[in-house]
Amino acid sequence: MPSLAHKTGLIVGVANKRSISWAIAQAAAREGARLALTYQGERLEENVRELSAALTDPLILPLDVTEDAQIDRVFAEIDRTFGGLDFVVHGAAFAARDDLANPFVQTSRDGFKLAMDVSAYSLIALSRAALPLMEKRGGGSILTLTYLGSARVFDTYRVMGVAKAALESTVRYLAADLGPKNIRVNAISAGPIKTLAAAGIPGFSNILQVYRDRAPLRRTVDTSEVADAALFLLSEAGRAVTAEILMVDGGFHAVGI
Repeated sequence: MPSLAHKTGLIVGVANKRSISWAIAQAAAREGARLALTYQGERLEENVRELSAALTDPLILPLDVTEDAQIDRVFAEIDRTFGGLDFVVHGAAFAARDDLANPFVQTSRDGFKLAMDVSAYSLIALSRAALPLMEKRGGGSILTLTYLGSARVFDTYRVMGVAKAALESTVRYLAADLGPKNIRVNAISAGPIKTLAAAGIPGFSNILQVYRDRAPLRRTVDTSEVADAALFLLSEAGRAVTAEILMVDGGFHAVGI
């Protein structure tokens, strides 16, 4: 397994024990990384702190990715505590419930802006803040999470699919921008997993069954499998990989009729 010994990382997007971000945090800690984790609001703080008790001396910080001042405070504290940063995992995504429940053509202007801000622009904001800390380490790795709804129509994914498409394009542009500084930017496109975010997608159980029926592996994936792929991209094992959307979906993306 790729090692992250003596590495420091920021994990954004932990909501509960089913979060993909939490699975990545566990895997990174197991392989030697020291971590900072953020939580979104008081409602999730208790969850994150309870989970983080299993890690070794984590840094726990509040973060609303739509607030630049909070982003600045998080990275200032990471710099004071860690003296630099080796990797960032961006697991932030959100769309208003009405904009997922209603036909896509009814997407509200404010809902579109919110989905794009939280789910796509935040990767730019976090990368910009991480840049000087990663330069101290001679480079780094930035990883985000996406889904096949970015490229294909999933009826109930709606505005989130558009936001994920923007996110994947952002990965490529950031990779081109930051590559000369030895900072890699990639995404994992995971199959459907029962997370807190997935609970807001109508008909999600039907999507799971389609994957079981059609994916070459005839099953869905679990968070530990996504975390193992993340370790590769975050570690030196993935040192020549950037601007990549790595599919971890049992092969579903390759299937036609």
